[in-house]
Order: sequence, then structure tokens, then C-alpha cells
Amino acid sequence: MGREIDADTKIKLKVIIEAIEEKQGSNLISLDLSDIESAVTDYFVITNADSTTQVVAIAHEIEKATSKILKEKVWKKEGYENSQWVLLDYGSIVVHVFQTPYREFYKLEELWADAKIKKY
Repeated sequence: MGREIDADTKIKLKVIIEAIEEKQGSNLISLDLSDIESAVTDYFVITNADSTTQVVAIAHEIEKATSKILKEKVWKKEGYENSQWVLLDYGSIVVHVFQTPYREFYKLEELWADAKIKKY
């Protein structure tokens, strides 16, 4: 049996998903990692876009929504320099916004094949 997902994490997941949908992220999924002992977070959220401009727009929308709605800032962020893969760490949720070829190359979904996948 894995970790129990708290209500705050579920609300945060909903806000992040809605922000990605607002900016039309492609192939949007969440991986529930709570049953995987070695996982350092409860969820991965993964999406992709065809341009660096859209990758940045999606990531900024997530940051804006979590700040405005939840009054929560991202703990750590990486990847804005080249915008091929932007990672936003919210503790219980880590968001990966890929440029399409990089998502296809890294295949995070396959690395975490034991996770429960939800498609949006």
C-alpha cells in the first residue's frame, strides 16, 4: 500500500492540469507514483508542445495559476534556458513540459511503467 494522497495535492493537481489545458499542452497525462516506494513525489504530470514558445507559455501558465489560485510558488524550476524540457517541482507534484521530440526521446512514462496513468 502506498502513500495516502492528501486533499491539497489533489487540488494542486487539478489546478496544474487546468493550466496545461488552458495553453493546449499535448498528450497530457498524470502518473500516480504514490504506490511506488522509491518515488520521491506523489505525481508526475507530463505534457508536450511543438515549440519552445509553447513550452514556456505552458510552464508560465502553471506557475501563474498555482501562485494566484493556491498562493503557492514552485519549489524548484529548471529548463527555461533552452525550453526543451521545463521541470517544475511542487513537492508532491513534479511537472514535465517537453518539446515533443524530447518527450519521445526520454519516454518518462516507460521509466515509471508501474505507475497508474491518467490521460486527459
